[in-house]
Amino acid sequence: MSQNHHELHKAQQKPRRKRLILWGALVALLFCIGLLVGYFETSETTLKKPIVVETSSQSNREVILYFASVDGRTLVAEIREISECQQDEDCLSDTVRALIAGPESDLAPIFPTAVELRSIAVTNSLVSIDFSQELIAAHPGGTQSELLTIYGLADTMAVNFPHLRQVQILVEGVPVATLKGHVDLRQPINPDFSLVEEGSLVGEELMSTGK
Repeated sequence: MSQNHHELHKAQQKPRRKRLILWGALVALLFCIGLLVGYFETSETTLKKPIVVETSSQSNREVILYFASVDGRTLVAEIREISECQQDEDCLSDTVRALIAGPESDLAPIFPTAVELRSIAVTNSLVSIDFSQELIAAHPGGTQSELLTIYGLADTMAVNFPHLRQVQILVEGVPVATLKGHVDLRQPINPDFSLVEEGSLVGEELMSTGK
């Protein structure tokens, strides 16, 4: 009688064990599903999260450009912003192009508007700047006008790039003897701030220090 009771008890335990196993499997399955749903929601949130690009406060660089005074007699400094640059040649090119583009104030340009910068090369303290043929063809001429073009360029180079002390002007890749016959360009030009208007930004300080 005791043996029959034991066997009956074992028979009753089997379905219960099966139910526990099934419940355990179901709980594990639900847990896995929950993990997958959470993973995909997190991934979607990450993908949708906006990307913030930090812009540097050093994105622009200030340069000093020399343009002609309204009466066309002297050079006057104007501060301009150009894009930040890493290579000297890039900084030089951007500065010369800004000079060619002309002033943003009521000053007068020192280059004909049609002039294009072709190339720039640096050798030690000498910078060779090659312009398109419009530098000669479209230049108004006259001694003072030529002086303002030449020394506006040389002074702009010196004040922004102190290691450059001489400027060689080329047109279409060839050194020129003069622009319109008034100023000798057969030798590289040194900066000369004597044409800078008295009291003009930077020019007066450079003349007083002898730089």
